[in-house]
Amino acid sequence: MKRQQRQAKVVERQTERVLERYFFGRLERLVRVRRFIASWLVLMLLLISSVVVQNSALGGYYQSQQPVPGGIFREGIVGTFGNANPIYATSEVDASVSRLIFSGLFKYDDRNRLVGDLAESWTTDQTQQVYTVKLRPNLHWQDGTPLTAQDVAFTYTVIQNPDAESPFRSSWSGITVKAVDDRTVQFFLPNPLSSFIGSLTNGIVPRHLLSDIPMTGLRSASFNTQAPVGAGPFQWHDIRISGGSPLDIQEKIALLPFDGYWAGAPKLKTFTLHVFAQESDMLDAYRDNQLNAMAGLESLPAYIEEQSNTNIHNLTFTAANMVFFRTNSAVLSDKSVRRALVLASKPEDIINQLSYPAPRVDEPFLGNQFAYDARYAQKTGDTKQAAKLLDEAGWKSGPNGIRAKGSRPLAFTITAAKTGENTMIVRQLQKQWAAIGVDLKLDLADEESFHSTLLSHEYDAIVYGITIGADPDVFVYWDSSQNDIRSNNLLNLSEYDSDIADTALEGGRTRTGEQLRKVKYLPFLQAWRDDAPALGLYQPRYMYVTRGIVYGLENHQLNSVVDRYSNVENWMIRTAKTTNNK
Repeated sequence: MKRQQRQAKVVERQTERVLERYFFGRLERLVRVRRFIASWLVLMLLLISSVVVQNSALGGYYQSQQPVPGGIFREGIVGTFGNANPIYATSEVDASVSRLIFSGLFKYDDRNRLVGDLAESWTTDQTQQVYTVKLRPNLHWQDGTPLTAQDVAFTYTVIQNPDAESPFRSSWSGITVKAVDDRTVQFFLPNPLSSFIGSLTNGIVPRHLLSDIPMTGLRSASFNTQAPVGAGPFQWHDIRISGGSPLDIQEKIALLPFDGYWAGAPKLKTFTLHVFAQESDMLDAYRDNQLNAMAGLESLPAYIEEQSNTNIHNLTFTAANMVFFRTNSAVLSDKSVRRALVLASKPEDIINQLSYPAPRVDEPFLGNQFAYDARYAQKTGDTKQAAKLLDEAGWKSGPNGIRAKGSRPLAFTITAAKTGENTMIVRQLQKQWAAIGVDLKLDLADEESFHSTLLSHEYDAIVYGITIGADPDVFVYWDSSQNDIRSNNLLNLSEYDSDIADTALEGGRTRTGEQLRKVKYLPFLQAWRDDAPALGLYQPRYMYVTRGIVYGLENHQLNSVVDRYSNVENWMIRTAKTTNNK
């Protein structure tokens, strides 16, 4: 026991020495050590913070907000949906749905150049009467069935069939269409037509789904409204209808991207067309953030226009707003009167009152078309010369300031659809022409009455916009044959009759090569200027309103309202931080 006690004391003394040396002795140094550790911790925090800040700065350099695929695009449009089949689609709503679902052989891109859609290439023979179109390889319908030249031939055969009752039938009279093989189709024309290839933009329909339907029942087939199948960028998904009356009915047509589209699947996740019966309902939906875009408005309320994220796209039509003088009308049958009216007018004053920039129209061709020639532009804004012309033609000023020729006063009526823009136009013209002694009466008609007047040609002068397109073939508007009651459309609104113009128009549309066609058109330009069958005003616009930026949508010229979709497969509305390629 004593030995164990001695050993315990030894261990105790050793423990005391160890604690004294390694613990209590170092406690005095703890303060200095704590300062040292704290310094290192602060240094480490500074280093970590520097790395974070540097990475953030470099991230801003190497990354930025960029458009990315995805998102639901909701476009508002006024009207009613009736038929997606491109053989029948004529209204703005129907044509819009049809353009998204169906592809044509060709389309116009965002520079208004004719490019291949389903077509890979095309050629014509020396007679300019046989056109051969080659399809792209490996084309498919949205149900997976191969798309071939037989589908193309079937489409135009249906259009030509009177039992199908297509509104486009008259444009295809006398043309034969033949499928040579699965990828080659030929068109045989009765006469040369230089602008023919531009008419091959209508949608192609599937033969395997429609060939068994009787032509007399095709217009009402369920394919047109419940399950259309095309080869365009988007495919049919669903339609939902709400509202209890024609005044408040709304239709939502949901379309999904077609992965098999030849140009690649569209970037948008869903494209929904929201169709409204009333414009006011569409404006309310946009205000309530239910829409990404609105199509076809004439004007925009201030409360929407002033929103910071509202973008207004003024898409210029390849069209011409004009005043057409009916040359068979009593007063306007006098060429001197028509020329004086043109001279006394001031289209620039009208354009300056528009809410958007508009190119001037002073010829039957548009200023950017190859056939335009500035030497034959209409001369305007010369009241003195206009008065002199009328004096020489025997139209004398009366005590009330109105000119007359014998007992006939220089008075006539101008007709226009009742819109804000047209009202401004006719009132400006009334003021301008009053300066040379013209008593101009105004007839601002509702849409139905206006179109009835337009079709019957029961007017003296009429304000109207004609679609010209990318090619300057204006035969249907100015050739005397288009004033014949037997013609298909009576689009010669001026009832213009000139042998010189007829010959030049025929020559210009049946030749190839821009320079040769331009030479052929020159006599028509001179005759048109001298005969003054119309007063050119300006190119109208198509207003397309978007909430924020729609990437891929740029302001460009339109040949028709559906050309706003020229590159819809590339539209994007979402953004995300992505690495820059630097």
